[in-house]
Amino acid sequence: MAVGNARLVFDSLRLLESLGPLPEPVAEPFFIAVSGLPGTGKSYFCRRLVEKLPAVLLESDALRKALFASPAYSSEESNHLFRDIHLLVERLLMKGIPVILDATNLSEKNREYLYSIADRLKVKLILVRVSAPPELVRQRLQSRQADPTNKSDADWDIYRRMQPTEEEIRRKHYTIDTSQDISSIIDKIVREALR
Repeated sequence: MAVGNARLVFDSLRLLESLGPLPEPVAEPFFIAVSGLPGTGKSYFCRRLVEKLPAVLLESDALRKALFASPAYSSEESNHLFRDIHLLVERLLMKGIPVILDATNLSEKNREYLYSIADRLKVKLILVRVSAPPELVRQRLQSRQADPTNKSDADWDIYRRMQPTEEEIRRKHYTIDTSQDISSIIDKIVREALR
């Protein structure tokens, strides 16, 4: 086995171990891919969703820290992380474990990997774009820096740098503004996932 492949397998196992107990496998697992800029409420939305769905939640911020003790957020590191995340998503779905992925997923090029996994495995893919007004995002990013449970290192400067890179999702998707009540849209997504 080549060194690169061995590292990929090793890292994938480390990520799997970092997840804790997994939900029971199902005959037809679903894959919910959540996209959005930092501070828009992706993690809040995903936590609310996982309370109602039997799925494993993959948070890219937490998984990055499971792989890299002191993340550098370089392109090379991000490529490595998402290659491992995509492999993990695929393995979980193949075992019948439903997956919710919480990551920025801002470019259509990056989302193509997610589309490919779902298409290849013939699993239901539900796409969600999370947004919030910029002033609310700024407040959230400032307040969460004092929160010891916060897994993200993103701040207002990172949000502003990433904002112009966000591309429209070209497939059918839900758009959620987390400054509003999100209960009804969560119920809609839960119904679609379990249908």
